[in-house]
Amino acid sequence: MAGITIKSKREIDLMRDAGKLLRDVHLRLGEEIAPGITTLDLDKLGEELIRKTDSIPSFLNYEGYPASVCVSINDEVVHGIPTKDRIIQDGDIVSLDIGLIHNGWQSDAARTHAVGNVSEEALALIKVTEESFFEGIKFAVAGNHLHDISNAIGNYCIDRGYGVVYDLVGHGIGREMHEPPQVPNFPQKRRGVLLCAGMTLAIEPMINIGRGDVKFMNDGWTCKTEDGSLSAHYENTILITDGEPEILSL
Repeated sequence: MAGITIKSKREIDLMRDAGKLLRDVHLRLGEEIAPGITTLDLDKLGEELIRKTDSIPSFLNYEGYPASVCVSINDEVVHGIPTKDRIIQDGDIVSLDIGLIHNGWQSDAARTHAVGNVSEEALALIKVTEESFFEGIKFAVAGNHLHDISNAIGNYCIDRGYGVVYDLVGHGIGREMHEPPQVPNFPQKRRGVLLCAGMTLAIEPMINIGRGDVKFMNDGWTCKTEDGSLSAHYENTILITDGEPEILSL
């Protein structure tokens, strides 16, 4: 458990506050997504909403990332960079990954939105990706092991014929956006660390209609499916308790 932090009641309260603020940002941006809006419009609104809560956008300038909201469309898995030239079209699926820091504590969450007349296979992908998160957190209980979560997510998607991204994983979260431990979304041979009450994790299935293989673009950030298939992303910050986990960003 080296490097894994157990949060105090006060720290959990602060993370709960951050999560509620992030939830509201997601809800507002979800209302704005429509054909004709640019990805830069979403980024600007996201940053404005975050700063209005006396929070800081976690992603802006993080290791050089140039925006506050990751906007990934269709075959983009994660980390799409918003621009004024990228216009959302009818039939797109759009993933928004957003983080904020409030009073020194982080929250991180992602949602994939269907825009207009979306194909049935795209809707099914979004649904299974979200469902896999909830399948995973059934095991996010003190006394279980970390990879119980990973196995549940991965098997749920693989059993339904989807590709699970192996190159990107979830993570611990707290004062830093990325803290130990890493949280894979695919089956593991080892059990992983013992889960303890007070751990906080960002669990984020990234699921493809095709294979799980990905490629990274020349911008150094945008990650796409290698076979050009659609990808969906669903994430929340959660708290491990002695009973059911608490979703801090929902």
